Amino acid sequence: MGSGESLESQLRFVLEADRLKTVTRQSRIADGSRRENSAEHSWHLALMALVLAEHAPPGTDLCRVSAMLLLHDLVEIDAGDLFLYADAGAHARQEESERAAADRIFAILPAPQAAGLRALWEEFEERRTPEARFARALDRLQPMLLNMQTGGGTWTAHRVTLDQVIPNVGLIEEGSSSLGGYARAMVAEAVARGFLAGGGR
Repeated sequence: MGSGESLESQLRFVLEADRLKTVTRQSRIADGSRRENSAEHSWHLALMALVLAEHAPPGTDLCRVSAMLLLHDLVEIDAGDLFLYADAGAHARQEESERAAADRIFAILPAPQAAGLRALWEEFEERRTPEARFARALDRLQPMLLNMQTGGGTWTAHRVTLDQVIPNVGLIEEGSSSLGGYARAMVAEAVARGFLAGGGR
């Protein structure tokens, strides 16, 4: 592929990515005025990676972390956003939809670049590296911060319980012990403030 053709496909990909701005998430932005979109979520996570870099495991490649965070939700252009606490069947269907979306969206790019970025997306999904685990930790922490800032947010709106949230605290701890400790304390505060029910559904 010539350089002109390569540039054209890269720009098509960039314009396709613009559609992520139209995908609405459950979480409300910090002032509570509206729900965030998936592009805003991805930007916020990349900013968190920059600001919270000292909480990553030693030797973590933060450029890879940021790249994963910018790419991880592009599949929602086709698949949409699924509420984190949806049932297992919904998550299985979402995973299938997201893989089909990845096939389509990354293929817009020149083949070598498509393979590289698709591999970063897969790495995030599989959490097989310290970078992926740190990226996933930030992905789980950010909605918790917004829920605390908005008086319970999606936790309260959907009657989410402590038992449902604790596995996500575990994912944060897996990626960063210090952020995991913060998340665990925050969840305890959420229960104390009535944002989370204390037990099972």
